Parts: sequence; structure tokens; C-alpha cells
Amino acid sequence: MALFALGMAETADAEWAVAAAQAVEQYSLDHSSSGCGLQVILHIGMTSLLTWTPGQSTTTFTHSSEPLVLPQKSGPKRAFPELCRDVTPSCHLNPLLFNGHLQTMWTAVNKAAPAVHYKRRVFASEESNFKGHFTVDFAVAPPPRSGTAEDEGPGDQGLREDPMGVGHTRLPPRTTYFTDKEFEYLSSEDTKPLLITLHGLSGGSYEVYLRHVIEPLIRASTGETSEQGLSGGEWEALVVNSRGCAGSKITSSILYNARATWDVRQVVKWARQTWPNRPLYGIGYSLGANILTNYLGEEGEDCLLDAAVIVSNPWKLEVSNLALKRTWLGSEVYSKTMGNNMRNLFETHKEEILKNKSLSEEKILQLKYLYEFDRAVQCATWGYPTETAYYRDASSTDSVLSIRIPTFCLHARDDPIASDEAVPYEEIQQTPWVVMCATAGGGHLAWYELSGGRWHAKPIVQFLKQMQADVDFSKIDRKVGIAAKGPQGGHQTPFAFDPMRRKAHVPGSEAQH
Repeated sequence: MALFALGMAETADAEWAVAAAQAVEQYSLDHSSSGCGLQVILHIGMTSLLTWTPGQSTTTFTHSSEPLVLPQKSGPKRAFPELCRDVTPSCHLNPLLFNGHLQTMWTAVNKAAPAVHYKRRVFASEESNFKGHFTVDFAVAPPPRSGTAEDEGPGDQGLREDPMGVGHTRLPPRTTYFTDKEFEYLSSEDTKPLLITLHGLSGGSYEVYLRHVIEPLIRASTGETSEQGLSGGEWEALVVNSRGCAGSKITSSILYNARATWDVRQVVKWARQTWPNRPLYGIGYSLGANILTNYLGEEGEDCLLDAAVIVSNPWKLEVSNLALKRTWLGSEVYSKTMGNNMRNLFETHKEEILKNKSLSEEKILQLKYLYEFDRAVQCATWGYPTETAYYRDASSTDSVLSIRIPTFCLHARDDPIASDEAVPYEEIQQTPWVVMCATAGGGHLAWYELSGGRWHAKPIVQFLKQMQADVDFSKIDRKVGIAAKGPQGGHQTPFAFDPMRRKAHVPGSEAQH
């Protein structure tokens, strides 16, 4: 019984597995006399068998009928959807993990991943309405005393005290700080492409799913040394940690939310100023995917990134929340586990967070589900009357229509967290800038292959490498908008649809992001 309850969402922490297992075991105890525990097992098992297609997972692509045409550095122009198809291999998943729950569950059990070492820097927010500090972890070449993928970093040489004076609650594995001198020296290398990463809910730079993508990009090629740039490979990479995550400290009463784009905007601007000639790419996972999509929409044709990847985005947050509430596993395992993770995050930082006097510590400590946390904390922090109002306003569905850089999306139709019914397939068909690749299986940030590898890393890495190698971004016309479709006829309307017009904004400010 507990095996099925190991379903994870964003993080690979053991607490997910423990919390989920306890939820199922308690349910079994509460209903043992009526046989409901057995019914739950049979329900999951029968549902799994009925949806079992051993190993093979079909792949479909959604895009505009008038696709973006990409100028090439050499050779003829190429349609964006064609490039996405070409970089996407056949999806063969582990036949023993034959539905979304089992795929997602396995993230709690299988923690194998390439080792990625980081140097951390604490940034002070430049946004007047979002004051505080956040951390950025830069991927670096393994230090001399580090070991293999199993090395958790105790032997890494480096600074373990924050030179900015903010500090940390803990340092993740294989992570130390930049010295001030090391950080100042970063601008000296201005050629390699940079991948800027946003992680999922309550996660961080240590997450397994993002390391599977970062490591192949930064891996040093034959003949290269770790002295070439930070990583030693052909790419550089960094992870923007959400406030309070990955052992970082917060210095204000504000955490983060699903449309908190200020920190990633600051990092992208800083990266462009630090490296004027470096190609910049972005990738977001789950909640980080929602944040990145909102950022891309807010920036529009002025976006400083060249291309982006969106992975397991919950898109319409209200719809995804309702989908979780609809089933026992969704409510009692996934939502409860995510709520528990956010409550733990609150407890770690409650001294700062409770400076917001509208928050009730007693209520927060009693909550069980993610939507209860959003009701108790996010609404009180950001001025939303209900959590559903917050979900509608923070969703990234409409942001798709304002994106003006090539954006490749990955989604598993059996994802139990980011529901398939929340995916904006129709909106994606209206814009040439976005292509959606949806696999029949894969769960939430899982996509486990029989070998133990993670399938999602293959199309992502190949997409980024192909875009970097072949596409001439300087010749892309970003003024190409969405297709003018719909039941308009010849009618002239005085109305204009603005996909980025938000409900929550600073009164008197034209900028609503």
C-alpha cells in the first residue's frame, strides 16, 4: 500500500515519500473494517493495468498552422516545429512504471543522477515591491577533492560562509560560495551559452530532474580542462533558487508565488550586462515553468533570452488544483505532501515571514493541503481574496500568447500534478512561437527509462544544442504575433485583448508585472 503512496511531486526529498506513505497507511487503518484500504489498492492496480502499454509512449506535437521559420547560420530556413520533432527521440519508458502515478512515485525511490557542483552567490533584490535576498547557484567544474556522482560534497574545497553576510539555513550537497574576487572575475569569459534554470515548488539546484539536463551540457569534452570557464564544458548553467529554498535565508516577510518573476528578471538582466555577447537560454520546471512562462510573456519581444524550454507546467492553476481535489491520490497524497513541504518551508523561515501581521502562525501550522497554504499565506501576502483568485491571476495560459522567443514545451499526459486538462493546447495553436511536445506517459518530472535514465533530458539537451549551433537569432523578427483567427468576420471592434493584463497590480503603475 505504501509503495503507491510514494508518489512525489517537485522534490526528491525523503519527506515526500514518508508523508505520502503515512497518508495511505492512515487511510488503511481508518477504513480497515470496511475493506476500503483493499479497494484503494485494487483501484490503483486495475487503473494501471487498463492503461498499460509496455514501454512505448506515443508523442504528439501541438503548434500553429503558420509556424515560426528559423533563420539558420548556414543553409535554408527551417520551421520551428520541424526542429522540435527532429530533436525529440522516440519515448520508451520503463514498462514496470506503467502509469503517471508509478512514474512520479519512482522519483522518491530512485535518486541516481549526475553530480553537479555549484558556487553560490546571494543577490539583493532590486524590485522595490519585492525586497529581500535570493540565491543563485552557478554550475562549476568538480573541485580537486570531489569524488564521483555518489559524492555528496563534504570534501569540496571552497568558501562555506556567505561573503554577503546573509548566510543560509543549510548548504545543499556539492555547494560552496563564491569569494568576492571569484565573483568579480566572472565577466572575463563571455563566449559560451548560458542556461538559466528555475526549479519546481520548494525545490532547488540540487534537484535530480534538472541535474540530468545540466550535467550533459556542462560536461567537459575530451581535451578540455576544468579551467575553461566555470564548468569546463561547452555550456555554463545557473539555477535561480526561489526565496527560502535550497537552504537559502529570506530577509523579508515575502516568500514567492507562481507569478513572482522579479528575481528571474533581475538575473537575466544581470547576465546580459555581465556577458554582453553570451547567448542566454531559459528552462523552467513545474512551478518554475509557470513562473518562466509568465516572465516570457511579460517581456514579450524585449525578452533578453534567445530561447526557452518549459517542462511539466501546471498552466491553469485553478484547473490543476481542482484535478488534485477530484481524486483520493491527488488530495491525500500529492496536495497533502506539497502542503506539508510548504508548511515546513514556513517553519524554517517563520521568524521573518510572521513580520507580516496578517498571517496566523496557528492557522498555518494546522493546514494540511497545498490550497490551504495558498489560502492562508499567499492570499494574505499578495492581496488575493481567495486562493482560486490567486490561481487564476498567476496562471501562465494567457502568457503563451505574448511570448516572442522560440519556446519548446514538454508535458506528460498522465501527469498527476500538472493535469493534461490544464494545458493550453488551443492557445499554443494560435502562436508561432511555442511548440508543445506531449508524451502519453512520464508522470510529473519523471520520464524514467528502463535503463534508469530520464527521457526528458534527451530532447531538452538536443533542442538547446541545436538552437545554439544552427539558429541565427539576430535575424528572427520578434514582431511576428499570434495568428489573427477566430469568429471575427469583418467586424471592427474597439476592444483589444491583452494577455498580460493582471488582476493584482500596483495601483497607478502601468507595468502590471
